[in-house]
Amino acid sequence: MVGKKSIGEKMFDTSNIILLSFLMIISVYPFLHVLFSSFSDPNRLMQHQGLLFGPLGFTLKGYKLVLQNPNIITGYANTIFYLVAGTLINLGMTILGAFVLSRKGVYFNKFFMIMIVITMFFSGGLIPYYLVVKNLGMVNTVWAMLIPGCISTWNLIIMRTSFMAIPKSLEEACRIDGGNDFVILYKIILPLSKPIIAVITLFYAVGHWNEWFNAMIFLRDRSLYPLQLVLREILINNDKATMTQISSVNPQEENMYRSLIQYTTIVVATVPILFVYPFLQKYFVKGIMIGSLKE
Repeated sequence: MVGKKSIGEKMFDTSNIILLSFLMIISVYPFLHVLFSSFSDPNRLMQHQGLLFGPLGFTLKGYKLVLQNPNIITGYANTIFYLVAGTLINLGMTILGAFVLSRKGVYFNKFFMIMIVITMFFSGGLIPYYLVVKNLGMVNTVWAMLIPGCISTWNLIIMRTSFMAIPKSLEEACRIDGGNDFVILYKIILPLSKPIIAVITLFYAVGHWNEWFNAMIFLRDRSLYPLQLVLREILINNDKATMTQISSVNPQEENMYRSLIQYTTIVVATVPILFVYPFLQKYFVKGIMIGSLKE
C-alpha cells in the first residue's frame, strides 16, 4: 500500500505542475495569438496592443482573401505533391538502404556506413551542391524538390538499427521455407517495423511541408513554388505585388489588411500538418525506442 506523500514530495509535485503548466502556456499561446488574430476584424486588430484572449470582432475576411489568391492555392497543390511524392521516394530509398546495411553478409558494410555517417558532419558546400543539381538538369523542375536529399542519414541509421533489432531466427525460418531477401523484407521486416516506419514518415512529411530553402535556390518558375516559399514572400519579403494580389483591396486599406493576411497565411500553412501528428502519435515513442536499441 502506498503511503501518504511527504511535504517535500507534495512541494515537488506542485512545483512540477506549475513549471510544466507555464511551459505549456508559453508554448501554446503564440499559436493561439496567431489563430485569434486571423479571425479578428482588421481595423480593431491594427489598433489593438498586447495579448489576445479571443478574436477581436469575429470575421472570416482574412481567410476569404487568402484562399482567393491563386498563389496560395498553387502553393498548396505543389506542397501536397512534393509531400506525397517526396515522402514515398524517401521511404523507398531509406527502407532499401537500411535493409541492405543491416545485413551481416554484405561486403564492405562497415565501410559504407562510415562513408554515409561522414555526410552527417561534413557537406560538399552550397555551391557544389547547386552545381551538381544544375548539371543533372533538375534546376527549375519538380525533381529539384524530390531527388536531392532523398535520404536522411539520421533516418537511415534509425531504421537500420530497428531492422537489426528484429530476431534473426525469424529470417532463418523464412529462408528455410524458401524465402529470399525480398520475401524477408516484405513478409518479415516491414510488418514488424510499422512503428519506426510511421515515425520516419512523419519526419519526412514534416520536412517536405516546411521545405522552402531548396525551392528558393533551385526554382524560378512561380508556378512550382511550394506553400512555404509563397508564405516567405508574404511574411519576410513583403512583396507588394503579392500583397496587393492577395488583398484585392485599395492601397489605403492594404496596410490594415497586411497583418490580418499574414496571420491568416500562417494558420493556413500550419494547421494541416497539425492534424497528421495525432494519427501517428501512438507509433512515435515506440518507434523511437525501437530505433534506438540494438539487439
